[in-house]
Amino acid sequence: MTLDLTGDVVALTRTLCDIPSVSGDEKAIADAVESALRALDHLEVLRDGDAVVARTSLGRPSRVVLAGHLDTVPIKDNLPIKINDDILYGRGTVDMKGGVAVMLQIAATLPEPRHDLTFVFYDHEEVASRLSGLGRLVREHPDWLAGDFAILGEPSNASVEGGCQGTMRIQITVPGVAAHSARSWRGVNAIHGAGAVLDLLRAYEPRQPIVDGLQYREGLNAVKVEGGIAGNVIPDECRVWVNYRFAPDRSGEEAEAHLRELFAGFEIEVQDLAPGARPGLDQPAAREFVEAVGGVVEAKLGWTDVARFAQLGIPAVNYGPGDPLLAHTDNEFCPAQDIRDSLAKLLKWLG
Repeated sequence: MTLDLTGDVVALTRTLCDIPSVSGDEKAIADAVESALRALDHLEVLRDGDAVVARTSLGRPSRVVLAGHLDTVPIKDNLPIKINDDILYGRGTVDMKGGVAVMLQIAATLPEPRHDLTFVFYDHEEVASRLSGLGRLVREHPDWLAGDFAILGEPSNASVEGGCQGTMRIQITVPGVAAHSARSWRGVNAIHGAGAVLDLLRAYEPRQPIVDGLQYREGLNAVKVEGGIAGNVIPDECRVWVNYRFAPDRSGEEAEAHLRELFAGFEIEVQDLAPGARPGLDQPAAREFVEAVGGVVEAKLGWTDVARFAQLGIPAVNYGPGDPLLAHTDNEFCPAQDIRDSLAKLLKWLG
């Protein structure tokens, strides 16, 4: 597959989308991206697994990192892409082949940017955090990611979303005593006992803190309940899975301590934790970028890889074409003009 990085950015988006790249199957698109970037003499190109990094070395006083993932969630009869009335329909149009196309075109058409640039295209974003290609680069090649400011091309309606929430998933195990349901008084029903966990969740009032001038909305919700082995057995165990979305003024450790206090007396196992990221809008590069693309910033209500850049001490924002509410939906679509506008604003700022 050959990618044209200097033609129409919408056509490039369509080509990228039509390369199936469900998480774990990114090799074909990574190969295409690497091949296209290696044809550009002004870039150094590096690769680790199915993550591709390209960067300029012009001696500029500052470096901006532009990053986006190559993978998508599973396809649901929504490939190949269709274009009607200047709108792209299909998997990846929003999350996030449009953003990737914008970054690839910048890499190809802006050989003399006013900041040195690093482009990062990575694998395994749409699956467990431990598999993330960007996480792998953070652990094994942090020098490849060095920069003063980062832009993650996640869909944001082509407006700036600052920082991101942290996310934690816990499993709460409620014990019981098994018995025949005809003699239920001889047992202890663990599913009934789990009602106390659900009562705490129903009564819980999530915080809405202001962090660096942006308002975040937390959330604490049961996302799965499992228990019981047969229709005539009193269950001796019930498990409730809870997802906590917490504002970036709390660390992962503080979030865990909060849940352990809330569910005191219950057995808790932390199954997944990804800390959030403060907006970092007090950094000069971040303020300059926000002003250049319209001056409006909202809090990112969700977790994104800006948190991995925050881990490296690099302030980062989310900025890309497409409505994030359409990500992962069967009717995913993105107006072509959103992609063109994102490209134009970034080129103006970086050029």
